[in-house]
Amino acid sequence: MVGRILKLLNREIHGLHEAAFLLAFFAFSSQLLALVRDRLLAHEFGAGVSLDIYYAAFRIPDFIFITIGSLVSVSVLVPFLIEKIDKTDDKGARFTNSIFTVFFGFIVLSSVLAFLLMPYLVKLVFPGITRPELVAELVSLSRILLLSPIFLGLSNFFASIIQVYKRFLVYAVSPLLYNLGIIAGIVFFAPTYGIRGVVFGVILGAALHFALQFAAIFKDGMFPRFTFSINYRDIKRVVLLSFPRTVALSSTHLSLLFLFGFASLMKDGSIAIFNLAFNLQSVPLAIIGVSYSMAAFPTLSRLFGSGEIDKFMSHIISAVRHIIFWSLPVTALFITLRAQIVRTILGSGEFGWSDTKLTAAAFALFALSAIAQSVSLILVRGYYSASKTVRPLFINLVSSAITVGVTIFLIKAHAASGAFQETFDAVMRVGGLQGSIVLMLPLGFAVGTIINAVILWIYFETDFRSMRYAVSKTFFDSLSASVAIGGISYLSLKVFDNLFNVNTLLGIFAQGFMAGMMGIASGIIVLKMLKNQEIMDIWKTVRKRVWKSEIIQPETQV
Repeated sequence: MVGRILKLLNREIHGLHEAAFLLAFFAFSSQLLALVRDRLLAHEFGAGVSLDIYYAAFRIPDFIFITIGSLVSVSVLVPFLIEKIDKTDDKGARFTNSIFTVFFGFIVLSSVLAFLLMPYLVKLVFPGITRPELVAELVSLSRILLLSPIFLGLSNFFASIIQVYKRFLVYAVSPLLYNLGIIAGIVFFAPTYGIRGVVFGVILGAALHFALQFAAIFKDGMFPRFTFSINYRDIKRVVLLSFPRTVALSSTHLSLLFLFGFASLMKDGSIAIFNLAFNLQSVPLAIIGVSYSMAAFPTLSRLFGSGEIDKFMSHIISAVRHIIFWSLPVTALFITLRAQIVRTILGSGEFGWSDTKLTAAAFALFALSAIAQSVSLILVRGYYSASKTVRPLFINLVSSAITVGVTIFLIKAHAASGAFQETFDAVMRVGGLQGSIVLMLPLGFAVGTIINAVILWIYFETDFRSMRYAVSKTFFDSLSASVAIGGISYLSLKVFDNLFNVNTLLGIFAQGFMAGMMGIASGIIVLKMLKNQEIMDIWKTVRKRVWKSEIIQPETQV
C-alpha cells in the first residue's frame, strides 16, 4: 500500500500549465489547512500575548531556514543537478553527496549556535517584549523550534533532487502534512500544554514534511550519503551562485524581522494581527506565484542551458501572463470581501470584533502587493535559471531598505499627525480602534514589494527581452475583469446583507460567498467579451486528461 502511494507521488508531470495547476491544487489544499490552523489558533488564544509569543518564536528559526536553506534550494541546485545528471548519474550522485554532507553539518552547527545565543537574540529582535516571564517563554519556544529548520532544510534539499525529474506531486503534498501536524498540536497538545503544545505540533509537522521527501528519494535509490570525499570545487560553485540569493532572501527576511520588532513595541496582539493577515495574503501567492514559478523552473533551466533563449522567454511570458490573469481578480475579491473573509476564517472564540477589523484592514493592505509578489517570483526564477543571481540581489537589498524606511516614516506619520491618522483609519474603516498603528506595517510592506517588482521588471527587460507588449492584452483584460468583479461584489454585499443574518458564521459566509460568485460571474463575462486568451487556455487544459495520458505539446501555428 505504501509502495503504491509512493509510486503515485513519484509520477513525472509534463507541461507548464499542468504542473502549475497540480501545484496550485495542492497549494490551495495546504492553504485551506493553514486557514483551519489559523482559525483554531485565533479561536483558542485570540490576538493577545500568547499568540504574539508563538509567532515571535518562529522568527529566528525561520531566519536560519531562509538563509541557510537557500544555499541548497530548488532555485540554486536544480541547474547544477541537471548539468551533472545529464552527463552521468554517477556525477550527479557524487555532487549530491558532497552538498548533502556540507549542508547538514552547516545547518546543525548554526542551530546549535542559535540555541546558545537565543536569550540575547530575542532581546535584540523584539525590544518591546520586556516582561521576564514572557522573555523566558519566548527563548524556550524559539529553542524548540530550532528543530524546524533542520527538518525543513533537509526536506528542501531532497525536493531539489525530486524536481529535477519533474516529480512535483511529492513536493506539493508535503506542506499538507506540515499543517496537519500543527493542527494536531492545537487540537491534542494545546489543551494540556497551552501554546507550547502548538509548538510541539509544528515540530511534528516539520518531521512529517521531511519524512515524505525522504521516503520518496530513498525508494528510488536517490538518497544522498555522507562522504569524506567532498568535491570542494562544486561546493564553491554552488556557494558563489547561491550567496547572492541567500543575501537577498536574508535581507527580505531581515526587513520582516524589523516589522515584527516594530509590532512588539505596539499594543498587545499586534504581532498576532500582523502575522495572521500576512498568512491570509500568502494564499494567492502560494497558489498562483509559487505554483507557476516552481513548475516553470526546471524547464527554464534546461532551455537557457541549451541556448534556446526564444523558448526560455516564451515560458517566462506565458507564466507572467497567467500570473497577472489570476492575481488581479483575486486581489479585487480579497479587498472587497476582506471583512467577510476574516470574520469567516478567524472571527470566533477569543478573537474579538476589534481584532477582526484590524486584521481585515491589514489583509487588504497586504493584498495590494499580491500581483507584485507573484510576478517577482517568476522573474527571479528566470534570473536563477540563467545563473544570474547578482542583479536580483541588489534589487532586493534596495527594496528591503525601502520597505523598512517607508514603514518607519508611516509609523511616525501615524503617531504624529492626527489628520493623517484620522483620514487613514476612516478609509480603512478602523476609526476609533486602539492599535490601528499596526496597519502601517502591511502598508510599508506593500509599498516596498511593489517597488521591488517594478525595478525587477525594468532590469529583466534590459537583461533579456521586453515583455510589456506580450502581456499588455492580458493585463488590460484582467484589470477590466477585476474592476467588474470588485464592483459587482461590493454591490452584491449590500443586497445579500438584507437576505442573510450576518451576525452568524453561516450568514456572513453566505453573504461573502454569494457576493463573490456574482463578482466572478461578471468577471468571466467581461473576459469572454474581450476574447481573453488565458481563459480559453484554461478551458482547454481542464479538458485534457492530465492524469491518464502524457501531455502532447501543440504544434506551432504558422
